[in-house]
Amino acid sequence: MLEVVTFGCRLNAFEAEVMRGHATTAGLQDAIVINSCAVTAEAERQVRQAIRKARRDHPQARIVVTGCAAQIDPARYAAMPEVDSVLGNEEKLVPESFRRLAAGLGPRIAVGDVMAAKQVEAHQVSTAAGRPRAFLQIQQGCDHRCTFCVIPLGRGNSRSLALGAIVLQARRLVEAGVVEIVLTGVDIGGYGGDLPGRPSLGQMLRRLLGQVPELQRLRLSSIDPGEIDADLWRLIAEEPRLMPHLHLSLQAGDDLILKRMKRRHSRSEAVAAAARARDLRPGIALGADLIAGFPTEDEAMFERSLALVDDCELAFLHVFPFSPRPGTPAARMPQVPPALAKSRARRLRQRGKLATVRFLAGRVGVEERVLVERPGRGHGECFAEVEFEGGQPGEILNLAIEAARDGRLIGRRT
Repeated sequence: MLEVVTFGCRLNAFEAEVMRGHATTAGLQDAIVINSCAVTAEAERQVRQAIRKARRDHPQARIVVTGCAAQIDPARYAAMPEVDSVLGNEEKLVPESFRRLAAGLGPRIAVGDVMAAKQVEAHQVSTAAGRPRAFLQIQQGCDHRCTFCVIPLGRGNSRSLALGAIVLQARRLVEAGVVEIVLTGVDIGGYGGDLPGRPSLGQMLRRLLGQVPELQRLRLSSIDPGEIDADLWRLIAEEPRLMPHLHLSLQAGDDLILKRMKRRHSRSEAVAAAARARDLRPGIALGADLIAGFPTEDEAMFERSLALVDDCELAFLHVFPFSPRPGTPAARMPQVPPALAKSRARRLRQRGKLATVRFLAGRVGVEERVLVERPGRGHGECFAEVEFEGGQPGEILNLAIEAARDGRLIGRRT
């Protein structure tokens, strides 16, 4: 028995598959790998809960904890009686780590200095049959220091994968039957800053699409609105294989809060970026990350975040109540009461649900190209989930959208 339990971001999901491959090759048996997240206190609570549950359910299994929470505070997890081994974020991606685990060797804590990492390695994930979408990591770490964010302590500084390695992985994925690739990283908008010539994200995407013409669909994970470069704007306007879906890292809708967060855009710049995306690609779906209850946020400031949902015409929201992370500047600022932060997060989610309903209703009557991920279900180009009759994984169907129900679209073959 080998199980990998993953929390958090798409990059963690990608790395979980890398670890699964290394562990399988090493012959690691009777093990549960917990790939942790540290973005909020709630995320860490869920990790600890999963660790305790894993031990209750599998008393004899070897429990290995890794991921950002383990990287940032390895001693805390090593002190849990349920935990056998702790691996850092760099160590978890090295085959030797799993060979040592399989042999019963190695230290209880193997966590290095992630801030000393200077490059990111290419990791090829073996794609299971029938999975037409895959993640591809292009970047690791972050050079920004947002006052609320602890992730640079878990991921290190920004490192980019060279274009040749990205192209090679993309070709292998396509050869394995992947139809849609989702590019992921910690800060994909920072791609290329550490590479010779400092290629931008848009330049890399243009070359990737040119060198892998058989790739049918390419999608981006979260990006800062201020990091969309000229080449990427052109691709949004002109490249049909780049999906009409952007998930923007906005975080707040009030300028003073954005300044205190140490974000790199203003409210007006966020609204302008959303408007530009819609002008260049009519029908594009815009998602966003938003934090409710950031320190010093008053009701008027929060109302500007609520209004941002409509002002940017957002379709999909990821909402988090603020959670003070030890060691971050925001943890030392005057705090909003946790109950109030949670209440504001509920209000934001309610606004987000209304925005999703409105967006999906606007898709009724149009034709949607849908990637079948399992019979009867898939995602459209705008990333809305679509329900339909039949279909085989990997097919792209032209569907007439007849209704929107329960957060998804209902389609019929044309």
